[in-house]
Amino acid sequence: MKRFHVHLHVDDLTKSIAFYSKLFANEPTRVESDYAKWMLDDPRVNFAISTRGAAVGLDHLGFQVDDATELAELKSRAEAADLSLLDEGETTCCYARSDKHWITDPQGIAWEHFHSLANIPVFREEERSDAASKSSACCAPRAPRGKPLGVAVKSDTSCS
Repeated sequence: MKRFHVHLHVDDLTKSIAFYSKLFANEPTRVESDYAKWMLDDPRVNFAISTRGAAVGLDHLGFQVDDATELAELKSRAEAADLSLLDEGETTCCYARSDKHWITDPQGIAWEHFHSLANIPVFREEERSDAASKSSACCAPRAPRGKPLGVAVKSDTSCS
């Protein structure tokens, strides 16, 4: 079963956690110093916020799936619709290891399709050896407005 995914950049994580916890009548399922996530069942949504973005607002949308078969189905649909696809395969971001790919809508909004495989203790595994990556934003790929992402080889620039 698919779960809708929304990721927003916020400027004050504490205030935003308080606001969304009241709005959803639920506490986040995960909280880090720069990130929080709610896994809601009504509505079925993976709602994430972080302070890693350059600008406050929508970072990306997407669908989280429960298994590899559903992810393959979403990928086939994107390819059949001639949507440009950025396939990252297995990657790490937003405190999770996931298998994922990205497409971009005509307005340049990134859509992430992913299957979460495991939680990890850091935002990205590269942070363990690369302190500079700690300052990077949540990394949904960016395409110019109305332009596709382009087909790319696996890279670690995504976020769930």
